[in-house]
Amino acid sequence: MTLIDSHCHLDDDRFDEDRDDVIRRAHNKGVQQFIIPATTAIRWSKVKKVSQQYKGVYASYGLHPMFMQDHKSDDISALEAWLDTEQAVAVGECGLDFYQGNSDEKQQLNLFRGQLQVAINHRKPVIIHARKALDMILREIRQCGIDRGVIHSFSGSLQQAEQLVDLGFKLGIAATVSFERARKLREIVSKIDINALLIETDAPDQSGVKYRGLRNEPAYIVEHLRVMADLRDMPVVDLGRALSKNCQQLFGLANV
Repeated sequence: MTLIDSHCHLDDDRFDEDRDDVIRRAHNKGVQQFIIPATTAIRWSKVKKVSQQYKGVYASYGLHPMFMQDHKSDDISALEAWLDTEQAVAVGECGLDFYQGNSDEKQQLNLFRGQLQVAINHRKPVIIHARKALDMILREIRQCGIDRGVIHSFSGSLQQAEQLVDLGFKLGIAATVSFERARKLREIVSKIDINALLIETDAPDQSGVKYRGLRNEPAYIVEHLRVMADLRDMPVVDLGRALSKNCQQLFGLANV
């Protein structure tokens, strides 16, 4: 079984001491491809380096809403210029995050809108972070007309999920689905069109039930793949194959 981790931060400093081993363990579990979304302009170079160092690792470049203090006024134009010369499968991680309030709503919106336009200009899908902001993100997607992307670590309602799928978007399912209390997410995984689902770890964050409290890594993706397969009442291998196909189609990845 060949799997793809559609969202992991292999560039994270927490992997600096054992990145080779982390990727080897993932390969041993069947995870052969990885999407690494950058979060700030200062990290673009490291994301590029990691993606060039390892086969099957693909870069995405963006500006994360949780790091507003790190972004500069000319970062959107810098992103445009960067994508003119660098290989990337997507724009992101971008989005909106109002978990701690919306005091910087205007700044976040301007940054998000700028990245949506960059994605349109470069004909790339977007990787979107959405926390306490899904309705606003739906509005922005509709207004700009972009029709390719994924909502990373989806945590919204079934109605929001269906609206996103209707707009051409996919839902990234993280290991939160492995927690029994995640009833809403489990229902979505069981009901939504299989062609709209991706699987991700968000490593080194968001460990599932089995590895709770530990550093997450791509090899652990098989644990919540089994949960998703149970929820859909289908063989793990068949679901893994379908999710990999979805990811390859969205990001234009080669078959492995």
